[in-house]
Amino acid sequence: MLDKVLNAKSVAIIGASKNKTKRGYQAIKTLLADGFEGQIYPVNPKEDMILGLRCYKDISDIEGPVDLALITTPARTIPGILRKCGEKKVSGAVIIAGGFRELGAKGKELEQQVVMAAKETGVRLIGPNTSGMINMKSNMNLVGIQNAPKGHIALLCQSGNMALTLITEATIRKQGGFTYYVGVGNESDIKFHEYLEFFRNDHDTKAILMYVEGMSEGRKFLQEAHKTSIQKPIILLKSGRSAKGKKSAGSHTGSLAGMSEVANRAYGRAGIIVIENSDELFPVAETLSSQPSIKNNSLAILADGGGHATIAADLLTDYGINLPELSDKTKENLRKILPEAASLVNPVDVAGGTDSDPSLFADCAKIILQDPSVGGLLVVGLFGGYGIRFEESLAIGEEAAAHRFGAMVKKRSKPIFVHSLYSSYESRALDLLRHYGIPVHDSLDISCKCVASLCKYGNYLKSYHAKTNFVFNWRANARKEGEQIIENARKEGRHVLLEHEAKQLIKLHGAPTSLGQVARTEDKAWEIAQKIIENGEGKASSERKASSEQKASVVLKIVSPDILHKSDACGVKLNLNSEKEIREGFKQIIKSANAYNPEADIRGVLVAPMAQKGLEIIIGTKVDEQFGPVIMYGLGGIMVEIMKDVTFWVLPVSPNSCKKMLEDTRSSILLGGVRGQKGYDKKTLRKLISMCSELIESYPEIEEMDLNPVLLYEKGLDVVDARIILKK
Repeated sequence: MLDKVLNAKSVAIIGASKNKTKRGYQAIKTLLADGFEGQIYPVNPKEDMILGLRCYKDISDIEGPVDLALITTPARTIPGILRKCGEKKVSGAVIIAGGFRELGAKGKELEQQVVMAAKETGVRLIGPNTSGMINMKSNMNLVGIQNAPKGHIALLCQSGNMALTLITEATIRKQGGFTYYVGVGNESDIKFHEYLEFFRNDHDTKAILMYVEGMSEGRKFLQEAHKTSIQKPIILLKSGRSAKGKKSAGSHTGSLAGMSEVANRAYGRAGIIVIENSDELFPVAETLSSQPSIKNNSLAILADGGGHATIAADLLTDYGINLPELSDKTKENLRKILPEAASLVNPVDVAGGTDSDPSLFADCAKIILQDPSVGGLLVVGLFGGYGIRFEESLAIGEEAAAHRFGAMVKKRSKPIFVHSLYSSYESRALDLLRHYGIPVHDSLDISCKCVASLCKYGNYLKSYHAKTNFVFNWRANARKEGEQIIENARKEGRHVLLEHEAKQLIKLHGAPTSLGQVARTEDKAWEIAQKIIENGEGKASSERKASSEQKASVVLKIVSPDILHKSDACGVKLNLNSEKEIREGFKQIIKSANAYNPEADIRGVLVAPMAQKGLEIIIGTKVDEQFGPVIMYGLGGIMVEIMKDVTFWVLPVSPNSCKKMLEDTRSSILLGGVRGQKGYDKKTLRKLISMCSELIESYPEIEEMDLNPVLLYEKGLDVVDARIILKK
């Protein structure tokens, strides 16, 4: 669908100019200088020739077909120009101008006019507010960056300066380069997920590198990322995580940044490698585009000094990467070629064994990579600098080792990484490593980050079958009774379900909860409570048996669509079991609610069995602005505000995801029991999380849901309070 846009054979430069400072001049000059393989059509009603090319008064005057238009004119002119492009059957347009939604209401209105013009004419848009695009394969450079290196990375970027940084870094490093660069800009028409689909099917693109400030259709992006990441890696840096960052992102691109917890978890589940630091972005993409993934999360370190080896071991351990003990056979073979002082544990320290012959690095690497417990190798220290540091003749041995390193990666499909103090020096051995796609860095931190990213991608590929595709099967498990509960609230003009309604809805889908009954008078409250107490319902849930000495009790809660936070209105009374307590509690709750909100619609008081103490859990859902429905799990009650020990996942969640959600919190250790205490019923808790996912999938009318607290026990659980808010 985007082929004629990104692989255009003919380009019209609308706003072409003879002024050397103007984009309409620079674009033509760059296309000519780079040897663009297609046709170039300058368009300007005031000019006849520009840089030796005929200049057309209007795009309609061009004789041949036009695939793509680069529009360099002011924002206000864009809608009219797009309609003329539509008449010419132009497939796409790159809109350079800013001044759209990133500037406020007037800009947003103008952008809507631009989008409408594009939809009416069928012209696909890159931008607006973009730095342009580059097709490295056909030399279609519509940005003006000189000497951008060619390679196998597709770059999607919402910042022209970030794109320039990454391209400059690739140029300086002389390792890795690009197939395409697209400045996504405001993403008003062509979305991120459409670019993913295009690059997934591009044979020359081996990895996709992204800088994102916000995206308009996050769930569709996750769905495409899920399909893409199994074929080629996606590396992403998301800005706008902080409040200040979000404000900056909004003014820069007109996009709103989503919650970082939601985004990072969602990206990871789609197989995307998320990068937090900008200086790691290109090195990781370069690594993933050229090296085989590490399939067993295990690595060996080969060093010519203890300091770097120890630091590398610490860093890799922090990333959760295994440094396996080498087999006896591996140690025996290493002992044959290394001096007595060499350390043969992992990390392996050659202890001066390479000083007179650095080609020995390759001998060691061959032995280590043959070990079945080793998934890859990190070489740290001076490699590539022996001919510089010691004796020039040693460079020959280093070059021989570099050739052998390249052959080993190809033969064994195990990656090699090289950390070298001499990375920035002129070294033929290091240039050879770069030629073979072996990452070379002078920073141990970045080297280890590249290793960790390759392990993470390998881990994802191994467990791909367990991942969600982020697709909802709406209403697949809806219940007629549940739809009726929602419909009744709608008929009354409510967008909030009352607590007993919310509990009825979740109970329909299998959630363990005590419904209780609503009493409009204190007599009715005592009647309901008496039955609960006599039946012993307030002692324990049906899944737990309390001792006979315990006296059953009830809880009273205000029922009002106008009072969401019952405790704020003193609308809750706990652990009541006498007639006097229940009658007095009823009257106090009604009085407090009327004082809290005199206009509130008071429906009565909910009388329910009092739950026993347990571990308080919160499970909640909301609709995220980028990704749609998400779910939150963590410690509940007041602890959710104090500890903030929660995790967010994009729905739907699989049974395996539910297990990982529990493991994703600091408090997960409590579930297994601590200091001799018995653990909690994790199996039932996972079922409840799955039920919440099913519930949201069944009723798209739900905007938010809070189950807080959920009391978790050694066996079973009890949803004590439930709140469901409908979309308005």
